[in-house]
Amino acid sequence: MSDKRKNIIFTGGSGKAGKHMLPWLAAKGYNVLNVDKVPLRGVEHVHNIVADITSAGEMHNVMETYGKFDELETGEQGFEAVVHFAAIPAILFTPDSTLFHINTVGTYNVIEAALARGIRKVIIASSETTYGVVFAKGHREYQYLPLDEEHPTEPMDSYALSKVLNEQTAKAFQLRSGADIYALRIGNVIEPHEYENFPGFFEDPAIRKRICWSYIDTRDLAQLVHLCIEKDGLGYEVFNACNDHSSATQSSAELAKQFFPKTPLRGEIGEHEGLLSNRKAREVLGFKEEHNWRKYVPGHDK
Repeated sequence: MSDKRKNIIFTGGSGKAGKHMLPWLAAKGYNVLNVDKVPLRGVEHVHNIVADITSAGEMHNVMETYGKFDELETGEQGFEAVVHFAAIPAILFTPDSTLFHINTVGTYNVIEAALARGIRKVIIASSETTYGVVFAKGHREYQYLPLDEEHPTEPMDSYALSKVLNEQTAKAFQLRSGADIYALRIGNVIEPHEYENFPGFFEDPAIRKRICWSYIDTRDLAQLVHLCIEKDGLGYEVFNACNDHSSATQSSAELAKQFFPKTPLRGEIGEHEGLLSNRKAREVLGFKEEHNWRKYVPGHDK
């Protein structure tokens, strides 16, 4: 590991995913400035600044600040990348209009401020909900499965709609700046302790139908962010952020036939290959799953 740490900004690093990802990224050699309303204390090489993403002025100020106190001595400052995860994480936390405002205005402010400061790499947290999964009303069929990045986005709810708009915002900024801006359509985030819930999912696979049985281990999500930070020259890109396999014991073909009988399977699909496909992340970014659920659920480790 180099003695020279790269400075990065991470918004929302005190949340469910971030609190696991920030220590992982720090261990990879990054100095992380966590921008959140609640600090994440006690993590080496993680520093905190309390700020509101809906304030354009605060976001511009954040991008201009120091990453750590040591920089006061050297006079060096600046950030290599911004990772933007801060958001209202789902419907039913706030009124829909509040959610939409915070998520869309916040993302606009973060990207605008980053590019104004000359930061040439921005990674934003989008969502698998953009395909019409999770919060859509009633049963949904799709044009095809597995869902890949070429499938149309079909938002029905305020959260998914905010994420689709955020992707378009990111694309617009990339087109006029030439910077690298990548959007991660993140599946169901699983913390290490949550694998204890998986046996219940196996008993009733319908529980996870709305997320197409997708999941992403927080540590594998950190790996994806790391790969995005290090991968230059892609311009604007969208990647599904999920693990390789579905969180079910049935085969993927069986799940699709039972729960989405009118949706065709496109191309060859592995026995347990995720119905939210991460193939693009594997092929373009070099993502290699390290935390398959079978490692952590007794009786399923083979």
